[in-house]
Amino acid sequence: MKTVLKWIIWLAVAVIVVFLGGGYVLPGEAVVQRQIVIAAAPEKVFAVVGNLKRFNEWSPWAELDPNAQYTFEGPETGVGQKMSWTSHNADVGSGSQTITAFEANKRMAMELDFGNMGKSVASIELAPVNGGTGVTWGFKAELKGAMERWFGLLFDRWIGADYEKGLAKLKVLVEKEAAGQ
Repeated sequence: MKTVLKWIIWLAVAVIVVFLGGGYVLPGEAVVQRQIVIAAAPEKVFAVVGNLKRFNEWSPWAELDPNAQYTFEGPETGVGQKMSWTSHNADVGSGSQTITAFEANKRMAMELDFGNMGKSVASIELAPVNGGTGVTWGFKAELKGAMERWFGLLFDRWIGADYEKGLAKLKVLVEKEAAGQ
């Protein structure tokens, strides 16, 4: 019986060491990126993505809670433009995004603040391509501690499909506007 108990204790210690040690070997940052090509000029795409007041027209999360409350602060465009939201739906939550970098028709970055869930950075980059504009929507979050690093392995699965859905909605919206419809 003592031998079995020793093996169970050693096994538990080994699992803890692997979990903690392995967590620190994992990346310290979660990165998610999705891309799409939109049949419109970069300025047409940026007219939509560069204005946070239009975010819910293509957001993959807006339809999850039609009763969510949104407020806007700062300038109409550019650095400092801020959108905050409050929702009782756990899939939407509450938070804000503030534009921290803005290069018209090329790129922008936003600080995402999810309150107790932490902060991260999102970015949108545009590049002219044959037939339109290549759009890359990215997400980065710093991962502190072993537990967060293990969870970091799931970020692509958690939000990758949402980014794809949002980009598909953006494509339909911008192409429709570019066609004058």
